[in-house]
Amino acid sequence: MTQLNNKRYLRRKIVNNLTLSISLLTVLFALTFLVWILWTLFSQGLSHVGLDVFTKMTPPPGSSGGLLNAIVGSLYMVLIATFIGTPVGVLAGTYLAEYGKSGWLAPTTRFINDILLSAPSIVIGLFVYEVAVNTVGHFSGWAGALALSLIVIPVVVRTTENMMQLVPSTLREAAAALGAPYWKVIVNIVYRSAKTGIMTGLLLAVARISGETAPLLFTALNNQFWSADMSKPISSLAVVIFQFAMSPYEDWQHLAWAGALLITLFVLGLNILARTIFRPSQSQS
Repeated sequence: MTQLNNKRYLRRKIVNNLTLSISLLTVLFALTFLVWILWTLFSQGLSHVGLDVFTKMTPPPGSSGGLLNAIVGSLYMVLIATFIGTPVGVLAGTYLAEYGKSGWLAPTTRFINDILLSAPSIVIGLFVYEVAVNTVGHFSGWAGALALSLIVIPVVVRTTENMMQLVPSTLREAAAALGAPYWKVIVNIVYRSAKTGIMTGLLLAVARISGETAPLLFTALNNQFWSADMSKPISSLAVVIFQFAMSPYEDWQHLAWAGALLITLFVLGLNILARTIFRPSQSQS
């Protein structure tokens, strides 16, 4: 009996060590490519990030310039898309988590949301092109922001629903026992408990749309000159990176590396800022 137990222990130890080794190798494999990408990005882009990048417009080939119009256009469209998509996503996720316990509407909404979540962004761009651009007869920043908002919504819906479902039901029952209406239970109890996770989902959505190119090619197009008019074609950092990186001009390629580095630093800074802001309230809770 003792010999049999020793064999089982030895076999489990071998399987455990083998599984742990495979997991570590997988992590190292993924980290190797991540570090490789970041190293290439910083080594190629950091030397070309200067004052001109933030103060000059995108230049013609052979001229000095920067990415000011592209940076401003991207900020406009990302902010507007976030303002459109966030309330829609949070409210839809709230309905699915708190009210969609029965009936056909909630499963149908989840199914459609899963389709939108996995849909290629170019398909969303073509849809907005047909609905918005083709209807009014010209490209515009509003169409680009609408396309990006359709990418934000399913991500926020999924994370909001999942985070709210993780809140224990006992908290809801305790608040209801004190006589609080259900909407106050959601706002004051559930939202406060799940706000870190909801914010994380929002950041994931913002990070995703910050680098989207395909939807903007069909909606906002591009503009080499300064334009803050959202009713007209407007420049964006992702489209400029795509066009400049594919060009044969070395100065454009340098600006493309600089733009890619700026997007990476923007997403990184956004995540660090959000974690810093929510850390004190999370520890208090």
